[in-house]
Amino acid sequence: MSQPTHEQVNLMLKLYELRREPRLRQARAWFFENFNVTSPDELLKKYPQGSEENTSIRMVISYWDMVASIANRGLMDEELFFETTGEIWVVWERLRALAPAWRTAFKSPYVFANLEETCKRMDAWREKRAPGSTAAMRQMMEQMARATAKTAAAE
Repeated sequence: MSQPTHEQVNLMLKLYELRREPRLRQARAWFFENFNVTSPDELLKKYPQGSEENTSIRMVISYWDMVASIANRGLMDEELFFETTGEIWVVWERLRALAPAWRTAFKSPYVFANLEETCKRMDAWREKRAPGSTAAMRQMMEQMARATAKTAAAE
């Protein structure tokens, strides 16, 4: 196990502090309760540009993409990061199905590449310590999404 530096710990604390900013906190809460789309078209139909929801989506994605970029450059102790951060993984899981279409639309293989790379390493790290946990988490997220969709359809 690596020993994080004081600088790395301070960076982690700063990133946590940023997550607590009221508007980002609101965006994160909305994202986790509501964001379950399967295509860019569905996203734009449900959450058009200029809407409060679209702003929340962009805030959450850009925050975690920035964090992933920092992590991918080795500026944070990876063990500490993976031990204390699960939210980034959930964000990537919700975006994973959208990534190929957005990469095509923007003609860039780098759209969400930071998130994808960080979460691939996180998956490997988690599976090494708790085999089967990633699949269990995906299954739980699918069940939650189905329950949310069922509730929304009933309203």
